Amino acid sequence: MQNIVLMIRLYVLLGGNLGDKRKIFSEALINLQNLVGDITAQSAVYETEPWGFESIDLFWNQVLEIATSLTPEEVLRKTQQTEVELGRIRKSNQYDSRIIDIDILFYGEEIIELPDLIVPHPRIQERKFALVPLNEIAPDLKHPVFQKTITQLLAECNDQLLVEKVK
Repeated sequence: MQNIVLMIRLYVLLGGNLGDKRKIFSEALINLQNLVGDITAQSAVYETEPWGFESIDLFWNQVLEIATSLTPEEVLRKTQQTEVELGRIRKSNQYDSRIIDIDILFYGEEIIELPDLIVPHPRIQERKFALVPLNEIAPDLKHPVFQKTITQLLAECNDQLLVEKVK
């Protein structure tokens, strides 16, 4: 009898506005590939204005599609491990400058509500910095709560902050 490994399509958002962003994002991709699963698609990197707070340092954001066999809790542990390894220090203030942030946007079509993990990401529909790169690689992905595609959510998003590709 063979063990069948079920692969889940996971979407994560990388974000950061401190340090050598090119090097940090490159190391994050290597870590995620090694710890979480095969990166099957990745958006361009976008430069974005801070959301929810003021900072002179613009963010970089990128969405990755990863084929994983890990549980959502294991994915959370591995993404948080990657953040720590790359120098992230969590502060009590939710919105702040940071070296790296890795958010789980979608875990297959699952709806997950745990004390430290809510999937789909609860504010994705409000954030162009997440929707624009996600729309680049998964425009037809359907949000399991709103039953709308990423393209539809992006069209309805009121966020006016800058989101443009890094040259």
